[in-house]
Amino acid sequence: MRGINRLGWLMGVAVLATAQAAAAETLQDALALAYESNPALQQQRAQLRALDETYVQALSGYRPTLGVSATAYYDRYSPSAGPSLTSRTAQATLSATQPLYTGGRVSAAVRAAEAQVLAGRESLRAQEATVLQQVISAYVDVRRDTEIVEIRRANVDVIKAQLDETTARFKVGQLTRTDVATVSAQHAQARAALAAALGQLKTSRAAYLTVIGRAPGTLAPQVPLPGAPKTLDEAFDTAEARNPLLLAASLKEQSDQALVAQARAARMPTVSASASFSRGAALGAYPDNNDQSTVVAGVTVTQPLFSGGLISSQIRAALEQDNADRQALEQARRTTIQSVSVAWNQILAARAGLAASREQKEAAALAFEGLTQEFHAGLRTVFELVQAEQGVRDAELSVANADHDAYVADAALLTAVGRLDVTSLGLEARPYDPARNLDRVRGGPAALLDPVAGAVDGLNANGTPRRLDPHLGTDLGPLKTAADTGQQP
Repeated sequence: MRGINRLGWLMGVAVLATAQAAAAETLQDALALAYESNPALQQQRAQLRALDETYVQALSGYRPTLGVSATAYYDRYSPSAGPSLTSRTAQATLSATQPLYTGGRVSAAVRAAEAQVLAGRESLRAQEATVLQQVISAYVDVRRDTEIVEIRRANVDVIKAQLDETTARFKVGQLTRTDVATVSAQHAQARAALAAALGQLKTSRAAYLTVIGRAPGTLAPQVPLPGAPKTLDEAFDTAEARNPLLLAASLKEQSDQALVAQARAARMPTVSASASFSRGAALGAYPDNNDQSTVVAGVTVTQPLFSGGLISSQIRAALEQDNADRQALEQARRTTIQSVSVAWNQILAARAGLAASREQKEAAALAFEGLTQEFHAGLRTVFELVQAEQGVRDAELSVANADHDAYVADAALLTAVGRLDVTSLGLEARPYDPARNLDRVRGGPAALLDPVAGAVDGLNANGTPRRLDPHLGTDLGPLKTAADTGQQP
């Protein structure tokens, strides 16, 4: 009967443990929640939607404009002799203007806006990676600090038991007052460390709430992050193709090139067609003499001759801005190399430290067990026992910190190579599609002629429109030797 009760108790514990594990919040849950609700991400997405409108505004330079105006007049004439004359007239005018050729101004503005929109999308990717990395850090911080609190609490309990035993043995004359004071001091130190650990846990929980939007509950162990490069060469190649900050800098510089072309196009002639229809009507006593309709149509060619130095100044300013962003691109290139190298070396160090800490934990536990037996046999002092127990706790803390650091380093490497995103992580969250908003706002009948108008207005010296390439100037090959290759994390 007792065996049956014990079996039932064990089954109940197993069911309870399974239910708790099923109810535990996972890292994937936290990442998906932050991706859908984090205010920093929502702000960046709104800014990108605003940036989409600059592309639509640039496209409007290809499209016709329509306008209508209406005017009503009242005129009263009172001569010195004779009756006063009063007239009331009204006139409405419908006008239309269609740009035919702008010397490349509009096509350059469209290319610049397109590059800026694409750069904005890369900035959004960078913000997404930053938020996801913050979620990962907050998650593993809470798990690490929770584990540290448990280690500190266990340490307090063990030393309290040692203090009780030491006090009892002192009372029977087996130990000295110094032995009691040694353990008592260690107990006070352990309680202070526990208080500090509890404070750090509260801080980490607050950071978790800030980035994810809700307080952490029971957190399940994190699973390995997918998509990590196997070699350092692969990490550099992936970063060259996917690092969002590097691609954004490249696209920003290409936008500047288009703005230089736009500034130079101000010296070119422009051609536009216009037409207007006016209808006037008399509201007074003489409608036959005042009703009239007017139709006007024509083509206007404008050639700037002298701008007082304005155009030349605008060209020089655009060139210097392009030069500045070329330097920013080089800085982004170097920063990317540094980020990949640092993250890679941190992974190597963290994993080596984790392996060493686990060995330290096993050795410290074995040493403490032997010292405890020797202490009870009178072969070891209280001080030696206390130090051995502290060595076990220090080893447990080292394992907790090393495991945390290794996981954070993995996330940093994925961020550096551009793979810390919803798709790569396999999250159960719908990826935000930035192209959907742009397709929505730039559509309509007026957009049908945009490709033709752009092809005519945007011909370069070779007779073909220029195309954007987000990878211009991002070759990391020559600097791969900045870090050791061939090592695998």
